[in-house]
Amino acid sequence: MAQIQKDSASLVADWETLRRIFIRPEDDNSKKVLVKYMEQILFGLHDFLNKHVGVTEEISLIKLAEEYTDTKINKNPQKKLANVIKDIIDEIAPRAVNVASPYFIGHMTSAIPFFMVHLKAITAALNQNVIKIETSKVLSVLEKQILAKMHRMIFNFDETFYLEHVQNTETCLGVFTTGGTTANLTALWVARNKLFAPKDDFKSIETDGFYQAMKAHDLERVVILISKRGHFSFRKAGGVLGFGNQNVIPIDVDETRSIDLVKLKKKIKEFGADKKTKIAAIVGIAGATETGIIDPLPQLADICQKHGIHFHVDAAWGGPVLLSEKYSHLLKGIERADSVSIDCHKQFYMPMTAGMVYFKDPKALDQIVYHSSYVNRRGSVDLGIKTLEGSREANSLILDSSLKIMGSRGYALMIEYGIETARQFSEIIEKRPLFQLLTKPQLNIVTYRMIPENIREQLKTADEIERRRLDAILDDINTRIQRTQREAGKSFVSRTQLKINTTDDYDTVVLRCVIMNPMTNVSILNEILDEQESILKNILPATPFQ
Repeated sequence: MAQIQKDSASLVADWETLRRIFIRPEDDNSKKVLVKYMEQILFGLHDFLNKHVGVTEEISLIKLAEEYTDTKINKNPQKKLANVIKDIIDEIAPRAVNVASPYFIGHMTSAIPFFMVHLKAITAALNQNVIKIETSKVLSVLEKQILAKMHRMIFNFDETFYLEHVQNTETCLGVFTTGGTTANLTALWVARNKLFAPKDDFKSIETDGFYQAMKAHDLERVVILISKRGHFSFRKAGGVLGFGNQNVIPIDVDETRSIDLVKLKKKIKEFGADKKTKIAAIVGIAGATETGIIDPLPQLADICQKHGIHFHVDAAWGGPVLLSEKYSHLLKGIERADSVSIDCHKQFYMPMTAGMVYFKDPKALDQIVYHSSYVNRRGSVDLGIKTLEGSREANSLILDSSLKIMGSRGYALMIEYGIETARQFSEIIEKRPLFQLLTKPQLNIVTYRMIPENIREQLKTADEIERRRLDAILDDINTRIQRTQREAGKSFVSRTQLKINTTDDYDTVVLRCVIMNPMTNVSILNEILDEQESILKNILPATPFQ
C-alpha cells in the first residue's frame, strides 16, 4: 500500500508525461504487465475467464455499491498502467460475470470465439468512423459489401440485383446499428415515414412533425401489432416515434406460443373499420427473446400483403439460423418481409455492441435521410446519411472477418448444436418428475419450472381458484431456486413469466435457459438440474404448502 501511495504521489499530469503515455506504456513494468495478461486473453481467452472470473463472485450488489461511492476526479494521475491493469484483473474481473462459462445458460450474452478479441482490438486500434468516407474510406466500401452479403442471406435476390446495389451510392440495402433495439427502431421509423406520404401542403412527417402528419391524413391513432412475446424495444420505439407505447398492441399467443393469427385478423378488422386509425406495421418474431419461438412468417406475410401493411421481422435472435441448411426452413417467409433486424452480438457471436437492419427495397432508407454541412453533406456518399446513430465503429470489419474465418458452415455447426442440445435438454427435463417443461424448443431456448411432488398431486384435482393459489406458491419456489443458484456462483439460469395455459389470465414464474455456448453439453445441463433439485430440497421445509 505504501509503495502504491508513493507511486501515486509522484505522478503528475504534464505534457511530457501525457506525450509518453499517449504513444506507449509508461515503463517496462507496465509493458510486462500488459503483455502478461493480454497474451492470456488473446490466446487463452476462456481459460483466462475461468481463472480470473469464474461464473460470478458471491457478493451482494449492495456491498458492491458501497465500495464505489467516490465521485471526485483526481487532478493528477492516480496509478500507472501496470497498477490499473492489475486492479482490473484482481478487483473488477472476479466481480464481473463470466458469460463464457458453459454453466452460464441464462441469457443471450454468451461466449465469443477467442479471435473476436483480436478483431475487436484491431478495430479499436484503427478507430475508423464509418459515419463518413473521410474517416473510414475502405471500411465504408467493405461495410456495403457485407451488408449486401447479409441482405442476400435474407432475401436471396439474383446476382444481377446485388451487382447493381452492392456498391451503389444511390441505394442502401441496410445499415449497422448498436443493437437490436436501434435496428427495430430504424425499421419502424422507415415504416412510419412511409405511412405518411406527402399530401397537399404536407411535405413529410420528418419536416412537419407528427401533429401535422396526423392532421393531413385525417388520423387520430397509429398502431403497431406484435405478438405478446415481442421484445420491449418495440414499446420504446412507440414512445420515441410518437405513436405512444400503448399503441404497440400486443396480440395473444396460441397454444404454440406464437402469435395467434385468429386474434390478429380480428384486430386488423377492428382497426380497419375505424377510418381514424392506421396500422403502421405488423411485426413477426423469428426467435422470441423469452421462448425462442418463431411466428408463422408466411401467413403474416400474406396478411401484410393483403392489407398493404409494412411487414417487419425481428430476427435479432434467430436470423443467423439462415446460415444452416438443416434449419433455415424454420425461418421460411422472412424473405417476404419489408425489413429485418439481426443482432451481431447474439448468434453471430460478436462482442458487444452490434446490430443490423435490412430492407427489401434498396430505396427504403431514403425515408430517413439527414445531411449536415460539416459531415454528411448533400451529394456525398457517406453511410451516416441514412443511420440513426452518428459516429459508429467499423463492426462490419469484425463480421466480415469472422465469416471468412468460420464460413457459413462454421456458424451453422454452432447454431445446429444449440438447437439440438436444447431439444436433448427438454427431453431430460420431461423425464425428471420434479420438472415441468413449458416450451418445446423451436430454436435453442428452453423454459420450464420445478414442481414439488405434493404440489403436483394437488394440481391434478385443483379447480381454478386452487390452481392459482398453488401457482403462486410455485412462483415463490422457482424464484428462490433461481436466486439461490445465481448467488451460489457455480451456474446460472434466468427466469421470466409465461402463461402455463393459453386460457390463463395470469403469468407464472418459469426458469429460462439459452443454449448457445458450444462448450455447454448434456452432462453440464444435468449438473445444473441436479443443483436445482438440491436447492429445492433445502428450501422445501420453509415453504408453506397449505
